[in-house]
Amino acid sequence: MPKMPKKKCCSDKPACKRCPLVMMKKGTLPPGYTVKKRKLVKIDKKSKPKTKIAA
Repeated sequence: MPKMPKKKCCSDKPACKRCPLVMMKKGTLPPGYTVKKRKLVKIDKKSKPKTKIAA
């Protein structure tokens, strides 16, 4: 079983193998997860795309 990525990137050099940025780049992130602002985020499948209403 592959290891889960860390919750937040520690921005060390060289990056560790569990870094979410490295895992995203290699394509080994678990399904349903993405990285935003160096943090691991679960994708919400029920959310609707945000749209602006012109007034």
